[in-house]
Amino acid sequence: MLLGRRTLKIVNGIFTGLVMLAVTAMPVQADTKVGVVSTVRLMEEAPQAKSAQSKIETEFAPREQELLALQKTIRKLEDRLSRDGAVMSEKESGKLEREILSKRRELKRTQDEFRDDLNIRKNEVLSKLQRQMYEATVSLAKEKNYDVILGQGVVYSSKSVDITDMVLEKLKASFKSGK
Repeated sequence: MLLGRRTLKIVNGIFTGLVMLAVTAMPVQADTKVGVVSTVRLMEEAPQAKSAQSKIETEFAPREQELLALQKTIRKLEDRLSRDGAVMSEKESGKLEREILSKRRELKRTQDEFRDDLNIRKNEVLSKLQRQMYEATVSLAKEKNYDVILGQGVVYSSKSVDITDMVLEKLKASFKSGK
């Protein structure tokens, strides 16, 4: 999954807060048209999210392979030390132990850099997806004359006010047109 549950909860909280602010600032009318959109579903099903996930996986695959190769190298060195350590000279075994320690440090540093870079990239993608979701939702709301669109945090909504499918269609059309 592109985004963690915690990140989705944060996105949903922000989206819900903004919508609730808009709702409370709006005068109550008998003919208010309300819609509900599931931001979690949009994040999971929008083609932009799936495309971004694939791009990130492709972008970070070579570095992930490097990490796996380094782990394999460390295992081989550790196996060699445990297998041949008893017959090695003290100087040789000490050198091998230092090499293993050096490789472990390199692995930890590389893993930390990888994780940081991946998180930065995911946050960039999340920001872009949030903007696209917001723009699609607002555009649909204006086209269909909705007064209020609610996000997550809604306890109950009937199918008649759920506009998630319409927003998804708008996102799909936008994706196909390359916007």
